[in-house]
Amino acid sequence: MSVPQAISPDRLTGGDEEVFVTTNKSVWQRLLANPTAMVSIAILLVISLGAILAPVLAPGNPLKVSPADRFIPPGAEHFFGTDNLGRDMFNMVLHGGRTSLLVGLVVTVISMSIAVVLGAISGFYRQVDVVLMRLVDGLMAFPGIVLATAAAGIMGPSMTTVVTSLSIVLIAPSLRIVRGQVLVVRELQMIEAARSVGVPTLRLFTRYILPAVSSPILVQASFIFSAAVLGEAGLSFIGVGIGPKELSWGNALTEARNYIAQAPWIVIFPGLALMLTILALNLLGDSLRDILDPRLARRR
Repeated sequence: MSVPQAISPDRLTGGDEEVFVTTNKSVWQRLLANPTAMVSIAILLVISLGAILAPVLAPGNPLKVSPADRFIPPGAEHFFGTDNLGRDMFNMVLHGGRTSLLVGLVVTVISMSIAVVLGAISGFYRQVDVVLMRLVDGLMAFPGIVLATAAAGIMGPSMTTVVTSLSIVLIAPSLRIVRGQVLVVRELQMIEAARSVGVPTLRLFTRYILPAVSSPILVQASFIFSAAVLGEAGLSFIGVGIGPKELSWGNALTEARNYIAQAPWIVIFPGLALMLTILALNLLGDSLRDILDPRLARRR
């Protein structure tokens, strides 16, 4: 995945490297002109609004059992049909989205916040970089799902377990990206000039370095969000996720897998919600990368 080199308030020249200005206005203009980005945003808005307004659109307990209404196909009374326990699938998908999207949001905020701080320190201080990168290499040597499953298995199924395990797994790749961008930015003449006149290190971070790496951070956050939503579904599907008493898309798929042939709609609708969310997030991330990457902007 290519990521932007840097963004600064002015066009600068540092050796053979050039950094081009990318204003908020130009970003929004190019975003609005990108059909893929707009479709992705529209899909995410619909899914997010459905989850937020779930108590209004689908009032009542989504886990309420009604044996007399088992396996009713989609129709006017039950838009998405009912499952093996007579529960309304429309209610379950909307309320399950609240949990799945909340996990994705919290994991993204936690993992990206830690990655930005540690990545900036690692890229700026060589002594710290040597130690921290070896730890990151060791963490990334194991498959992410194995680490998340092990952590979830130790702590037991719960929302906290899922958020903690996924945050630990997703910090490493984000940290490497931030660190790589800081290594590029710190060599710019702008940074060298600021250091030569005694600008405090904290101000260097907040005034120059962090704004310069904000674009790849934004792009990476969209991919981390999708990975977190998918990770929650995967952990819940294998039984080490948020727990059977909570409702998420992963839990809905877990309970529905034994009835695929008898009532395929109980798998199709939560699976479709999960697929559309992941697809929209990934497409949005790709679009943002294309818009914010100065090397791509140079060709247009």
